[in-house]
Amino acid sequence: MSGTRIAVIGSGPRGMMVLERLVARLAEQHGRTGAREPLEVRIFLVDAVEPGAGQVYRTDQPDWFLMNTVAGQISAYSGVPDGGPARAGAGPSFGEWWQAVDPANYPGPDSYAPRGQYGRYLRSVLAAVQESLPPGVRLRCIKERAEDVVRGAGRYRLTLSGGERLDVDRVVLTTGHASNELTGREGDLADFAVRHPELRYIQGGSAADMPLDDIPAGSRVGVIGLGLSFYDVMAALTLGRGGAFAERPDGTLRYLPSGTEPVIVAGSRSGMPLHARGHNQKPPTYSYRPVLFTPERVRAHRPWGPLDFAEHVYPWLKAEIDLVYYGTALRRALGTDSAARFTDRVTSAADTGVPQVADFAEQFGLRDQSPLDLDTLARPFEQQGFTGPAEFRRVLRKEIEQDLANAAEGNVDSPLKAALDVMRDTRWVIRELVDFSGLTARSQRDDFLGWYVPRASFLAAGPPRVRLRQVLALLDSGHLHIVGPHTRYDTDAATGRYVVSSPRVEGSALAVTTLVDARVPDPDLRRNTQPLTARLRERGVWTSYVNREEVPREGVHREPGEAYDTGGVAVTRSPFHPVDHEGRADEGMYVLGIPTEHTRWFMQVGSSRPGMWSDFVRDADRIAEHALEARPASAAVRGAGERPAERRAG
Repeated sequence: MSGTRIAVIGSGPRGMMVLERLVARLAEQHGRTGAREPLEVRIFLVDAVEPGAGQVYRTDQPDWFLMNTVAGQISAYSGVPDGGPARAGAGPSFGEWWQAVDPANYPGPDSYAPRGQYGRYLRSVLAAVQESLPPGVRLRCIKERAEDVVRGAGRYRLTLSGGERLDVDRVVLTTGHASNELTGREGDLADFAVRHPELRYIQGGSAADMPLDDIPAGSRVGVIGLGLSFYDVMAALTLGRGGAFAERPDGTLRYLPSGTEPVIVAGSRSGMPLHARGHNQKPPTYSYRPVLFTPERVRAHRPWGPLDFAEHVYPWLKAEIDLVYYGTALRRALGTDSAARFTDRVTSAADTGVPQVADFAEQFGLRDQSPLDLDTLARPFEQQGFTGPAEFRRVLRKEIEQDLANAAEGNVDSPLKAALDVMRDTRWVIRELVDFSGLTARSQRDDFLGWYVPRASFLAAGPPRVRLRQVLALLDSGHLHIVGPHTRYDTDAATGRYVVSSPRVEGSALAVTTLVDARVPDPDLRRNTQPLTARLRERGVWTSYVNREEVPREGVHREPGEAYDTGGVAVTRSPFHPVDHEGRADEGMYVLGIPTEHTRWFMQVGSSRPGMWSDFVRDADRIAEHALEARPASAAVRGAGERPAERRAG
């Protein structure tokens, strides 16, 4: 390990967790060896925006950009406080830190913090890591963009935007969200603005980095999408323009305009803003353990080969969701004992196959509980048409008010919100089943990414309740129009304007002069325009992961089947070495997080719960362990063997 040099490129939450585990492991090793073996390790933390916080959580962003996980359930340390100083391996959760540094303004563990506040917490973690460096270990933070990484004779050479070149033995890339080339419909919309200088087209990305201040007061701005980024854009164009929300005696909000706002014209395929998170009733260390939807049960009924998500995976997941849904309703109606007996009965029945949970609930006396339909929940207006904007607004308000009522009951007491939390709590099961071509190519593309993931994002990854309350206030004030389902974003050459409309709502078309894409760009190596990513792709160091099926024929012979090019960076299994165009794994380089999305799943997660080693922590620790092994970089590249870029299922 003597003289080892490690670069971590990207210092958002994943990069910070890798750094934390590197230093924690080095401290443990120093504790074992003492001064007899100087460590002599040099670590470089490289970030173009803010080392320690990264882009999404940069500390200079306004406080109206909120997180969607409560403060008490987040930690950037791999261990809980142990009575000593905060350091790599042991430190306070975000909520504990916030309470300690600002007790007068700390709103409690079940509150939703500004993203900039979380960035300040991450910076405090960085400071604690720096203070806990063992002898012989040095950390340098560099606020520059990494332009290139080239493997040379025994080392990697990093080129930074300021012109400096660094030679290192290991490179960890946790580069975060993509910036994609605009193609297809998005490209056409952007080109229309180029031809009409009075228009603006703002590409998708972090709302804190969008040029939203340039949008004129009183103008109409179209917003593509009603997901989490929509709420950021909404806040920036209202609270960010000096507006305010006041609470009425009945608990609803009223918008107090500043007069400098534009009018927001928004929509999406569903026509419904993302559902609110249920009021948190779970302690920070709570961990739901599924009893039906487990890898063992799924594989017991499909022991070999790639899975079909719709046939082999989703039925078990839906049974788990239903188990919590009906079990919560039974607990409310008939008590805890009845709910426990119901769960035991369903679990016993699962030994022979996927149980019909609703039938068991009826046997226990629950006959009036409407069944859960994820399609209807995620697309509530799919089968409806509306005579005009006023009618749609009435129906939309009713849907939002019902969602707020469910959310107010809490994520333990509301049957609906408790059940939808299962979709969050079982992500680890899904990852174990679907990552690295766990699904057939067709099923990954169509059933999983095409059907399930959008619905899971809509139903289980929503904003705090206050955002939906603000939506209602803005609808009432006329500063927000949600046009309806299956929203269209068209260009009108005759008027030189964009037109936003819903084919399901008569008379809904509104002309706008600005169009904001409020969707986070889908990670896609093939279209990513970031300089470092583009150079690694062009040289074949990074390749796109292909889910390629093999079809059994007579005997043991297999023939190529359908292939799905995911756009995620091809990596080995842990510790996630990139696999190049010749199928070789580069064992001195590691790629973690968003660039590998679709090779793995849900890589945008940015935290772990206090004291719990989720995949988020384990991934970082495995990289730290491997990066600190005494192995020369000159031998870092070898055939991927059983860890190929195109992982074969079966």
